[in-house]
Amino acid sequence: MFNKSEIDYTLYLVTDRGILGNKNLYVSIEQAIQGGVGLVQLREKNTTSREFYDIALRVKKITEKYNIPLIINDRLDIALAIDADGLHIGPDDIPITVARKLLGSDKILGASTSNLNEALEAQNQGADYLGVGAMFPTKTKEDTESVSIKNLELIRSSIQIPVVGIGGINESNAKEVMSTGVEGIAVVSAILGKDDVFIAAKNLYNLISD
Repeated sequence: MFNKSEIDYTLYLVTDRGILGNKNLYVSIEQAIQGGVGLVQLREKNTTSREFYDIALRVKKITEKYNIPLIINDRLDIALAIDADGLHIGPDDIPITVARKLLGSDKILGASTSNLNEALEAQNQGADYLGVGAMFPTKTKEDTESVSIKNLELIRSSIQIPVVGIGGINESNAKEVMSTGVEGIAVVSAILGKDDVFIAAKNLYNLISD
């Protein structure tokens, strides 16, 4: 169980096996953690429940080894089944209040938001952190609303819980996102899409930690 006030959101990895190419998911996650990732969200959109469960159990062993939180994307049942550290949900998923009730107060609950009203509502309903985006065009998630740097700054200054920028963030724009005062960036392709996952994570972490 994690002390929520001590979670490091600086570099947050969201998985997507579709962009791994020939790389192994589990090896890549471990290399990313070794490179500086402090939080892992397991996202599986095109798999059976059983396969998601089995993958999640294997990933949990890796995150436990390095003592960092494992967050499950969307699937409350999987999060509960493997006793994950938390859940991340979007506006089309079950309500935050319901997820919080079923998860319990100790688990980490994240919510995707794209404007100030959504951010305030998510905070009031019990979210522990927000993923705000999409900051830039991204191929890993379609039908996302775009969020400007100015709006991200507004959200960050208006709420009390941690905020992470997400969507198309890479080494060329990461510092711009961090300049808004957010606690971190969530990335997919900027780490998992690279040939050397460890180096990609390390370079990105060093870049935004300066």
